Amino acid sequence: MLNYEIAERLLLPLVPAGVELDRWRGRAYVSVVGFRFVDTRVRGVAVPGHTRFEEVNLRFYVRREVGGEVRRGVVFIRELVPRRAIALVARLRYNEPYRAVRMHHVIESVGDGRTAREYAWRAGREWARVRATTFGEARALASGSEEEFITEHYWGYTRQRDGGTIEYRVEHPRWNVWQADSARLDGDVTPVYGPELARALKGSPRSAFVADGSPVTVFAPERIADRMR
Repeated sequence: MLNYEIAERLLLPLVPAGVELDRWRGRAYVSVVGFRFVDTRVRGVAVPGHTRFEEVNLRFYVRREVGGEVRRGVVFIRELVPRRAIALVARLRYNEPYRAVRMHHVIESVGDGRTAREYAWRAGREWARVRATTFGEARALASGSEEEFITEHYWGYTRQRDGGTIEYRVEHPRWNVWQADSARLDGDVTPVYGPELARALKGSPRSAFVADGSPVTVFAPERIADRMR
């Protein structure tokens, strides 16, 4: 997870109806997240050839209050996967901004107890890569930390074609994290994020870490808002 502070003007047009930007200590963030799906199932059924695959997504953070409960969630700007069928199903069921591209990943020991993780994709003429190197053991999330803010969002929100919004719950145990001692985003990301967001992702991220992951359940979506008038 490479995390960048970003100008709110770039995110406000992307905020779905019924939710508002979520901030950590007054700052708006986007995150580039690379991970692997393993043993994926749809309604309990494993689809042959589509159970193990990479994803890289660009996301930002929102919140919604429901009866005194604060629901912290994410909005995806772009989600990259290596198979067209996966992208098609996600677009049809959730209207999520999935795109199928060539992808691969590498997880390797680089000596001195360090592990490097890389997720790469090709959407234009060249490969782009997100990479982080960690050392030692993962640790529990600290209460009130930036890592907690980034990982502890258990709702997804997606603008629909008619301008309304759906909400879906995401369930997983609290993750442990490694602080990355080096992290970078290489290559031209303009073909997937556009020129303004690509410029915002230039340079070093404000923070970077790796989560250990876990079983995750994504629940069926529900409509929460109509188009703003």
